[in-house]
Amino acid sequence: MTFLLQDGNLLFTGALVLMLMIAVLEGVMTLIGVGISDLLDNLLPDTDVDLDAPDTEAGGVLTKLLGWLRFGEVPALILLVAFLVSFGITGLVIQLFVDALLGFVLPAWLLAVPVFLLALPQVRFVGNLLRRFAVGDETEAVGRKSFIGRVAVITIGEAAAGSPAEARFSDEFGTTHYVMVEPDGDETFKQGEKVLLVEESGANFRVIRPTNKHLMEPLTR
Repeated sequence: MTFLLQDGNLLFTGALVLMLMIAVLEGVMTLIGVGISDLLDNLLPDTDVDLDAPDTEAGGVLTKLLGWLRFGEVPALILLVAFLVSFGITGLVIQLFVDALLGFVLPAWLLAVPVFLLALPQVRFVGNLLRRFAVGDETEAVGRKSFIGRVAVITIGEAAAGSPAEARFSDEFGTTHYVMVEPDGDETFKQGEKVLLVEESGANFRVIRPTNKHLMEPLTR
């Protein structure tokens, strides 16, 4: 414990503590029916990029990096946790060797960038390993564009123009998704009402009131 709480190790120990806090929060939020994993994924853009394309065509270096790390293929929360674990453990292992050889630990700022760079390949490895399991079989993975035409239920808040609310629906594979929605017009949707996703608008979806009774069947079975 003394080693973990040394000044040079607090950055790496903090990363592991943050990882544990996120895991606990996700468990609590899941129990009440709100998954922060889906909410986090919905805030991020799709990262379907060609890693061999020039930066101007791929949307920049950052977009390429996100694609390389498997964002969009594995839930962002899993990759965040993988990064925190990799960053924390890598930093502590290096400090452990330095302490054994020199008798003291290095300042955290001196190791932060090298440890960050060493953590990225580990995150990619975890992404490659888990992408088929974290989101189910590859044939079951769905993108946000496939959400168009789904009927969802408002779960938290009231959806009004300029004021999105959270909605929930399940896809054909039984996976539950949480999205932020707002009306495609002046109509207001309250908690418990059903809405039809008709357009993606940034991190949110535009919705209307479903009128086709066949669209309502999956939610009333």
